[in-house]
Amino acid sequence: MLELNKWFFVLLANFLILLYILNIILFKPILRILKEREASVKDNLDAAREMQKKKEEAILRMNQELQEARLKAKEVFERITKEGLERQKALLDETNKQALEMIEKAKTEIKVEAEKARERLRADVEKFSDEIVRKLVNV
Repeated sequence: MLELNKWFFVLLANFLILLYILNIILFKPILRILKEREASVKDNLDAAREMQKKKEEAILRMNQELQEARLKAKEVFERITKEGLERQKALLDETNKQALEMIEKAKTEIKVEAEKARERLRADVEKFSDEIVRKLVNV
């Protein structure tokens, strides 16, 4: 059976003292390091979540800005295209107007030249007819 003698109490005291010393030297520092590590991991996870959230917000903001830029580019393209078509139409209208003016001027010049040619022909016809009559009369 278990005998409770003086060595039992000495060993019990020795065990308790050793347990107290190990608690101060080993267990408390290890527990403190584990708690610090746990806090550090928790802080790092929180920081990672915050970074993930910021990244997602930045991606959303970038997509919105990209969409706005695309819309703005489309509006600019449509405006420039419209301006180009209007300018092209104006240039074509001006060119057509100039061409019509040139055609009218050419028609007028042709009429004037044709009238001059007719008058010269009439003069030549009269001259030839006079010559023919003179030659017929002189014969």
